[in-house]
Amino acid sequence: MGLTPRPEHRVVEYNPSSQEGWVATKLDFLVNWGRANSLWPMPFGTACCAIEFMATAASRFDLARFGMERMSFSPRQADVLICAGRVPFKLAPVIRRIWQQMPQPKWAIAMGACASSGNIFDNYAVVQGIDTIIPVDVYVPGCPPRPEGLMYGIMLLQEKVKSERMNDKTIRAEMEPDPKSKLYIPPPVIDELSEPFGNSVHQTRSGL
Repeated sequence: MGLTPRPEHRVVEYNPSSQEGWVATKLDFLVNWGRANSLWPMPFGTACCAIEFMATAASRFDLARFGMERMSFSPRQADVLICAGRVPFKLAPVIRRIWQQMPQPKWAIAMGACASSGNIFDNYAVVQGIDTIIPVDVYVPGCPPRPEGLMYGIMLLQEKVKSERMNDKTIRAEMEPDPKSKLYIPPPVIDELSEPFGNSVHQTRSGL
């Protein structure tokens, strides 16, 4: 009937000592997946937004579901700076110093209207948005925002981390915001504005 003969059955022997384990995936995907699911936040709470931030980490909302349960109060062991509340010029050098001490890669979240734009405190004593001091990745609106808002901002940050590419040289330009921006405040100006009151970075006049 023209049928081809059945091929002979071949037995393949498996020798574990001669085999090497390997995983096929993109390096960018693997690295970004690990970073996005192990973000360690550095809390910087100065006002009422900090209370909502505390509620986010409490049992009802449980920030640990996103791999961020390890609150790091040391900037050298943190990679996400969450500024919750208004920042007066007295604290401006402090938050800049904390940002500079954080290792790369690092990201920043401006939680609430005060951290994002100064809110109603449009006066000589309050910084009009922390993006004039440090670069910001995610803005969380509200006065204050609810814990769900902060959690949504964290999820947006995770999506941003997952979309990063190692060959993009601009994503690690994290030390200062854009100097060409009209909102940028250089460090000497911040020091001059904060020194009459004294701060924990420059104690030149507070002891007088």
